[in-house]
Amino acid sequence: MKDACKRKEEPEIVIIGASILDVLAYPADEEVFRTGSSPAEDIRLSVGGDALNEATVLARLGMKVLLETVIGSGKAGKFILDHCRDCGILLPADCVREDFSTGINVVLVSRDGSRHFLTNPHGSLRRLTLQDIHMPFPQRAKIVCFASIFVFPEIGPKELEVIFRTAKEQGKTVCADMTKRKKNETVEDLAGALKYVDYLIPNDEEAMLLAGEESVEAAAARLREAGAGTVVIKCGARGCYLDSAAGKCWVPAEKNVKCVDTTGAGDSFAAGFLYALSRGRSLRECAEYGNRCGAKAVSVAGATDWVEKIAYSI
Repeated sequence: MKDACKRKEEPEIVIIGASILDVLAYPADEEVFRTGSSPAEDIRLSVGGDALNEATVLARLGMKVLLETVIGSGKAGKFILDHCRDCGILLPADCVREDFSTGINVVLVSRDGSRHFLTNPHGSLRRLTLQDIHMPFPQRAKIVCFASIFVFPEIGPKELEVIFRTAKEQGKTVCADMTKRKKNETVEDLAGALKYVDYLIPNDEEAMLLAGEESVEAAAARLREAGAGTVVIKCGARGCYLDSAAGKCWVPAEKNVKCVDTTGAGDSFAAGFLYALSRGRSLRECAEYGNRCGAKAVSVAGATDWVEKIAYSI
């Protein structure tokens, strides 16, 4: 199976993080626990995980992507390998592991688009380590993005600093997303790593929790004080907030968007932002394109199904 993961050409962008499968049920609520059975309009199997979501969107938009990840050797892992092959996503030759299974999440999506997850803590979702990431990074890649800070127990602030410093020493643009902190980490804990990050792309809840602030604006300012070059905070229906050396502003969300499923919306935003960034667009244009991709994502069920159905390039 490892032969399926060989690099065949140099990528434009490197995405680092988790690759799993999602089993989505829509709509789903607590009624099923009372009745024992409940009808759903849609139940589907979809690729998931922050890094795989971002890589999928970027690849479908025409970028050559290298995905630094680990997956298991079973059927779920083969599903991901086949998906990456179909999308043209490059994978390291040693990405498939025999000692654990590929992560599978059950995602229960309510009618308002909110989600509840059942996760397997023993699968690949949280198994990535520093030793799994191939450095130095490919020469042609201009951007290196770590898809989610705080996902992997063995990649903490010190390991992040190594990854980000290596990328910066190679002249790459360094980007990072995050999930909620897991061990009460603070901005001070991440300062050594953040000083190498050109674009930090958390959502509002994640940013405020890490920064210990009660507003998006204050959280962004705190993250920039800690060293991040530009902070882009995803705020759902409010759009996004930008704080950079050039100034601060809100970029409103797309209008008249029907929210079906928010799964992967933040990942689609990040991918859209990175795509526009790679094409030399302004910061505001990158944010606007990220908003458009996020809006497309919430309009259908599944993290990346929107990009399979809708040809949408900048």
